[in-house]
Amino acid sequence: MAKIGVIHYNFPGFSFQDFLKFAAETGYEYVELQCPDVWGKDVDDPEQNAERVRQEVESYGLKVSALAAHNDFVQLDPEVIKFQVERMKRLCGLAKILGEETVIRSEGGAPKDSVPPEKWLDAMYACFARCAEWVDAVGVGIAIDNHGLVTNDGDLLYALLQKVDHKLIGTNLDTMNYRWYGHDLATCNRFYEMMAPHTLHTHFKDGFGSRQHYKGAALGEGEIDLQHALRCLRQVGYNGVFCAEYEGPEREGGVGYQKCYGWLKANV
Repeated sequence: MAKIGVIHYNFPGFSFQDFLKFAAETGYEYVELQCPDVWGKDVDDPEQNAERVRQEVESYGLKVSALAAHNDFVQLDPEVIKFQVERMKRLCGLAKILGEETVIRSEGGAPKDSVPPEKWLDAMYACFARCAEWVDAVGVGIAIDNHGLVTNDGDLLYALLQKVDHKLIGTNLDTMNYRWYGHDLATCNRFYEMMAPHTLHTHFKDGFGSRQHYKGAALGEGEIDLQHALRCLRQVGYNGVFCAEYEGPEREGGVGYQKCYGWLKANV
């Protein structure tokens, strides 16, 4: 049976408890949490808080599919790299507390003046290679999102995954982000094919256009070839969570996310 989840994002007016209640009542079985849900500025003991959050999530009959790390691995400074990698290791520990199936949804990183584009691959590799040294012992997958202005270059992300070459360091396949970045639909489909064998988690998301012309939509109401993405994942035996993400106009009351659930239930 397909595992259907929803990301804790873009729920205006919802408290954390409202989000969990909505997810459970809609029919979702899994939730992706954001780092501040577990390790916020006012949290002195994130491990203890992760246990509390796990119990709260489970009280609604839900499981945690992923924890978003909000990291930045586009770094060249050795001290910053050390900080980022140590922080990631602790986040992986928190993910382990949240649930046996929980993975980390990792960023690649953000462009910055201190790291020229020709250094992006080496910079990210330096961080993920260090994570590869301990990730087996921790036992938590790290799924690099195709997000923002760096890892939405699917060829660059693929090169990074090939260079790291570790089964627990893969990708979070976001079906819309490649299009948002500016790739045409044929290129998006090519990236789904490339990334499917490395996919540890997903964001099923739909919409139209790129950058300033981007408009989000409920699943099945945009231009993304979601069925092709599904075929690619099925062909490689993907058994992770199909996680809905919605950025369309029907945000109030979770209407867009209700529509996304309906599409996922009917199609996966």
